[in-house]
Amino acid sequence: MLIRRLTPEDEPFLWKALYYAIHVPPGDTPPPPEVVREPDLACYVVGWMRRPDDLGFGVEEEGALIGAAWLRRWADQERGYGFVDTSTPELSIALLPGHRGHGVGTRLLRCLLSAASDRFAAVSLSVSMSNPARRLYAREGFEVVVEVAGDSVTMVRQLSGGGAA
Repeated sequence: MLIRRLTPEDEPFLWKALYYAIHVPPGDTPPPPEVVREPDLACYVVGWMRRPDDLGFGVEEEGALIGAAWLRRWADQERGYGFVDTSTPELSIALLPGHRGHGVGTRLLRCLLSAASDRFAAVSLSVSMSNPARRLYAREGFEVVVEVAGDSVTMVRQLSGGGAA
């Protein structure tokens, strides 16, 4: 496996990854793939790498991307589900089915957080309480800062580098 920086050419894969980042509890019907084109989700991918703070890594297996972790900082009136403030980028991460539960996500997340620590003081994310990935985030130092009505929490991880945005 190879972990590498994402480029603008990886935007098509990020649309696919964004779909797999949506937590669907066992037994629930997954949403249609075009749900990622709705504005509240599309903002995580549209125009990838056209913003100065976009940062991400992909993991390849046999030359094909199987997962990605990426950050996007929100400005003005933009807001992601895990928004905390305009200086803190929000993390998205997903692995294609069949590649989860083998430590790949942990390696990918650590790579992204290491690179982010040179640029940002913290990183946020939103996660469903029932999502098993929540345990990964807690192990990696994310702490709950907001409990959203329903099934979600916003988590933040302080970065040791304390870089300024």
